[in-house]
Amino acid sequence: MSILRLEPFIDGSFIKTSDPSTDIDSPLTLKPYAQMVEASKQSVELAVQSAQQAFLKHRRSTLAQRVDWLNAAAKGLEQALPELIDNLIHDIGKPKKASSFEANRSVAFLKATAAEALTLRGETIPVDASPNGTGKMGFTKRHPYGVIAGITPFNAPINLLVQKVAPALVAGNAIIIKPHPAAQRISLRVAEIFHNAGLPKGLFNVVTGDKFPAQELVSNPLVMAVTLTGGTIAGDALAKAAGAKKFLAELGSNAANIVLADANIKEAAKKIASASFEASGQQCISAQRIIVEAPVFEEFLQAFVLAAQTLKVGDPYDEATDVGPMVSSATADRVMKMVLDAKERGLQIALEPKRHDCIVSPGIIVNPTPESSIWRDEVFGPLVCVSIAQNADQALEMANDSEFGLQGALFTESLKMAMKFSEEFEVGSLWVNEASRFRLDMYPFGGSKRSGFGREGIRYAIEELSQVRFTGISF
Repeated sequence: MSILRLEPFIDGSFIKTSDPSTDIDSPLTLKPYAQMVEASKQSVELAVQSAQQAFLKHRRSTLAQRVDWLNAAAKGLEQALPELIDNLIHDIGKPKKASSFEANRSVAFLKATAAEALTLRGETIPVDASPNGTGKMGFTKRHPYGVIAGITPFNAPINLLVQKVAPALVAGNAIIIKPHPAAQRISLRVAEIFHNAGLPKGLFNVVTGDKFPAQELVSNPLVMAVTLTGGTIAGDALAKAAGAKKFLAELGSNAANIVLADANIKEAAKKIASASFEASGQQCISAQRIIVEAPVFEEFLQAFVLAAQTLKVGDPYDEATDVGPMVSSATADRVMKMVLDAKERGLQIALEPKRHDCIVSPGIIVNPTPESSIWRDEVFGPLVCVSIAQNADQALEMANDSEFGLQGALFTESLKMAMKFSEEFEVGSLWVNEASRFRLDMYPFGGSKRSGFGREGIRYAIEELSQVRFTGISF
């Protein structure tokens, strides 16, 4: 039986190469389902040259034309939903319920980006506010960068791909995606769908492989901007390789979710359990560090354990499943090592995770030490900690005790506390009375501290992936 070979998608077709390949295993079967080509320097250069030529050819395309391309791609994705959902389940182990949500959200994102693009505006600048500006006028307009490199993760391989591709294209750029190995098949299929829907060849290319092609891509002198979603270590390496160019990065997190004494405890426990364990905790804004004010600590912990136990763990093809497999055996190993670290430190485990192949059930550790891995590092798995704080000020101090600051959550009935945390919680975005994994596509999303820089979200991503040009006229 032949195995699928995942080749780069360049200039509207799959490129046959002699580049070496490695097997990719499904987290369901633990067996290889495809061979991933590790794109060579030559293959990456071919993708960049193709994108550059496509950008130059279509740089004067109208906004109306670019909007039509996105709407046509949305229709193509919509028609391919059953196939894409099945691939999400098989390739990364995402449960059917979550896979269906992601695939449909990706279609909606394309349509929303097309609509948002029609509302973008430049501005006039009152240059005559200066005496030297008398008899002059000025205005701004947004222009594309040219060729953009997009580095995408495995955990939402369709949605986080279109979050980069759609804003880049509608802003007038060409884009080359280098997906995570587990996301390769899905990313290649999405690029093919865009092309079949009428997107001109070369405007959306995909290079396959792991670290080497990513570094080659971002360092290419024709690549004018980079947009990355991934770990902080990868972000450091790619920023160094990219050098002095626009670099938009959504990086690591160990999201803090704070529960104050006046919160609705049952609602908070239910929402935070969902944010902690669904998608096997493999999202950058999955709840990890849960900080609870002392008067309600025991009540919350009891409700939280119960909420975690009600989540269904198992077969990702079952529409009722909440927690399916992690993406690989290696990631499951890493989470279980964190549990071992907690045991060796003598920490209380309120709910001990169980492992079967790549499936890890929810785990809850109580009051970790500040030095423990569960507190300091990013778990990226279905393992969380619940810590006690004597008051709101201590809860805030504990939440900020992290090198990360992507998205946080606060549960309270106090408007005063909501505004205090809005000012002092060191995160890129904060939700009050929603858990940290809650996200909508229209607000600015991105990190502070070591969680990255720049913002995604429809309008904000279009602005990040284009540049303002000023024109002054003397008359």
